[in-house]
Amino acid sequence: MLFNSFVFLLAFLPVTLLVYFYLNSKRLLLGAKAWLCFASIFFYSYWDVKYLPLILSSIMVNFIIGSAISAKTENEKSVRLQKKAMLIIGIVFNVALLGYFKYVDFFIQIANVVLSNQMALLHVVLPIGISFFTFQQIAYLVDSYKGETKEYDFLTYSLFVTFFPQLIAGPIVHHKEMMPQFETKRNRLLSYRNIAVGMMVLITGLIKKVVIADNISRYANIGYNDVAVLSMSEAWFTSLTYTFQLYFDFSGYSDMAIGIGLMFNIKLPQNFNSPYKAVNIQDFWHRWHMTLSRWLKDYIYIPLGGNRGGRVKTCLNLFLTFLIGGFWHGAGWTFVIWGAMHGVAIVIHRLWSKLGFRLNRFSGWLITFLFVNFTWVFFRAKSFGDAVEMIKSMLGLKKIVLPQAFASFIDVSKYTDVSIGKWTGILSSNPTSLPITLLGLLLFSGFTINSWDYYKNKKSANVVEALVYMVLMLVCFHNMMINSSDFLYFNF
Repeated sequence: MLFNSFVFLLAFLPVTLLVYFYLNSKRLLLGAKAWLCFASIFFYSYWDVKYLPLILSSIMVNFIIGSAISAKTENEKSVRLQKKAMLIIGIVFNVALLGYFKYVDFFIQIANVVLSNQMALLHVVLPIGISFFTFQQIAYLVDSYKGETKEYDFLTYSLFVTFFPQLIAGPIVHHKEMMPQFETKRNRLLSYRNIAVGMMVLITGLIKKVVIADNISRYANIGYNDVAVLSMSEAWFTSLTYTFQLYFDFSGYSDMAIGIGLMFNIKLPQNFNSPYKAVNIQDFWHRWHMTLSRWLKDYIYIPLGGNRGGRVKTCLNLFLTFLIGGFWHGAGWTFVIWGAMHGVAIVIHRLWSKLGFRLNRFSGWLITFLFVNFTWVFFRAKSFGDAVEMIKSMLGLKKIVLPQAFASFIDVSKYTDVSIGKWTGILSSNPTSLPITLLGLLLFSGFTINSWDYYKNKKSANVVEALVYMVLMLVCFHNMMINSSDFLYFNF
C-alpha cells in the first residue's frame, strides 16, 4: 500500500487511528497493540499477500534467536561462545534471506560470465521492504549480543519490525528508540497536537512526492530511456532532473513516515536533513538517509576496525563500508560503482582534511553537489553502458547542440562538434520552463528550512494554516488522480 494512494489516506490510515486510540481509551492495551500490529501486517500484505509468510518467518526466527541471546546473562566462556554462535546463525540467516531474494540473479550472471555457463536466471521478485526490515533485525541481534536489549514479548517485537510508517523504506530504527515508546502510558492517549502536526508533516511530504517528484520524473525517464541521442545540454538536464526527483521523492517519503508515526504518538528518527546543503561528501552522508549511514557506521565500519589500526586501514574500512552500502541499494554493477565512487570520495575528503586543507563553503558545496549529481547517473542508469554514455554527453565528449537563441552571438562554424538546432526530447516542448523549474528546486533544496527543523517545535495549526493545508491536500489529490507512482526507495 502506498502512502500516496487514496485507499491509504481515506480508508486505512483513519480507520487504523480510530480503532487504535479507541481500544487504548477502553484500557484494552494488549488489544490496541495487537490491532496496530495486525494493521501493519495488512499494510504489508496489500502489496502481495504471498510474501506475508516471508516477513512473518523472518520475525519469528529473529525473535527466537534474539530472545535466546538476551536470556543468557552468565559471563562464562561457554555461554559467550553459545551467544556468539547464535548471533552468527542469526546474521547468516538474514544475509542469506536477503541474498536470495535480492542478489541471486546477479550472482548467477557473474557465475555465467566467469565459468562460461548458461545457467538460467531465477527472476526472483524482490519483496518490498526486505532490505530495511533485514537490516533492522540484524541490528537487534547484534545489540542483543552486546547486552543492550531487554526481553520483549513476541507481539511487541513484531510491532517493532512491522510498524507500517517505517516498514517499507525506513527509517531503519533501533529497538531502544522504538519499543519504549509503545509502552509509554501517555503515548496511548489521543493527542490532538500530534494529530494536527502529523497531518501537516504528512501533507508536506505528499506535496514533495506527488506535486514535485512525480511531475518532473517524466523528464528524467525520457532522457534515461534514450541516453545515446542526448546532447550535452540534454544530458545535464536529464541528470539534474533525476537528482531533484530522487531528492523530493525520498524527502517526501521521510516526511510522510515521520508525520504518520507522530499521529500515533511515535517519534521516528530523522532520516533526511537537506543533503543538498552539504559542503563536503562527509556532510552529505550525515544528511542523506541518516539512519542507513548510522547503521553502516555501527554494524559495518566499526566492526571492520573503524579508525583503529592506522590511516591506511581506516581508509580501507571507509571504502569497504561505502562499497557495501552501494551494493545494499541494488543488485547491479552500477550500484557497486556508485558505492565505490562515494567510498573513494570519502577517503579523499578524509586525507584532505588530515592534511589541513580547507575550501570555502561555496566551493565545497559546488564540488559536492556536482559530484553527487554525477554519481546519481550510475544510480539511475539502466546499465553501465548507459551510464557511460550519459557521462560522455555531460562532459561534452559527444556533439553539443545549442538552442537557436545562441545563433546571434556564437559562430558555431568554428567548432566541429557544436551546432545550432532545436532541442529535442525533454526540452522540445518548452526550452525555458524546465531550466527555471530546476533552478527553483535548487534554491528550495539549498536555502529553505528543513521540514524537521520547521515542525519539531510546532504546537499546532491556526485557522489560516489549517485552510492552507486543506488546499494543499486537495492539490495533492488532484495530482494523484493524474500521476501517481511508487516511491523510488521501494526498489532498493
